Amino acid sequence: MRIDEKGADVGRALLDFGVVILAAGASSRMGKPKLLLPWGATSVLGHLIAQWKGLRAGQIAVVRAANDDAVNAELDRLGAPSVNRLANPTPERGMFSSIQCAALWEGWKAELTHWAIVLGDQPHLRRETLDALLRFAAAHPNQVSQPSRRSRPRHPVVVPKSIFMELPDSRAETLKAHLQKLPAGVALHELDDPGLDFDLDTPADYEQAIRQFRES
Repeated sequence: MRIDEKGADVGRALLDFGVVILAAGASSRMGKPKLLLPWGATSVLGHLIAQWKGLRAGQIAVVRAANDDAVNAELDRLGAPSVNRLANPTPERGMFSSIQCAALWEGWKAELTHWAIVLGDQPHLRRETLDALLRFAAAHPNQVSQPSRRSRPRHPVVVPKSIFMELPDSRAETLKAHLQKLPAGVALHELDDPGLDFDLDTPADYEQAIRQFRES
């Protein structure tokens, strides 16, 4: 393991993991696309991509609504590879439909062993929270790993390959319902990050997140 001048580990990633960024939501309560909102020097989407790159993700795919030209244009601006953009033709079916689209996709790198399923409105999570979750997942490689706060499961969720590839065949209506049926259950990692309890749904939420989390 090598350490850079900021004290960060720059060695090999603990997991060979891919990232699914869920970007097909309508953002109806926000009134504008959440992922295109400014965050620091970039957008929410740009921050998420950069954050997971910094965590050494092996591949990052963005699932957007098939007709969402605005998100596609932002991905162009960010220089995101077009090959890693997935279109959900039926986003009205909900978030799980986007996850199933990602699990069906044949473009994932063969060496990936896990996938982090990331909500498109979580720019406020601390990097150390995500790093701790990945370390926990590496210690529980055969289980789904999920952060919790005050004993309540939160996102993002890290899913091993054997379970990820079964998701398209699930008859559950939500990821939560599917995970509840897993024989091995879900490994929860209690973390003290207030951002885990925070939902970025409305303009007021966004303004609060800017004040409370962006500089933390």
